[in-house]
Amino acid sequence: MSDCIFCKIIAGEIPSTKRYEDDDVIAFNDLNPQAPIHFLVVPKLHIPCAKDITAENSAYVAKCFEVIAKLTKGFDTGFRVINNCGEDAGQSVKHLHFHVLAGRRLGEKLCAEI
Repeated sequence: MSDCIFCKIIAGEIPSTKRYEDDDVIAFNDLNPQAPIHFLVVPKLHIPCAKDITAENSAYVAKCFEVIAKLTKGFDTGFRVINNCGEDAGQSVKHLHFHVLAGRRLGEKLCAEI
């Protein structure tokens, strides 16, 4: 998708601080970190949202979680994986991605406002 910021990062049109890359997945540091460690894991196939996962593209999602497992080796005190799907959930980029946060105690609350 020509207007998708993550597709532009994948294509190398926008620089990022990469943590991992292969033919199917890219992982890079978040530009607005919410924890001492905060990176995104993104399938290279443009899937708009979690509700758009199908049998045909789910291997990309599985690969994302394999990469998350690899990148979090040694995070012995824990980490959090978050996916936002839709505007009300805070999804600002319409390309499936997983936030990985660690490096401090994150607590049990997932939402500041209820």
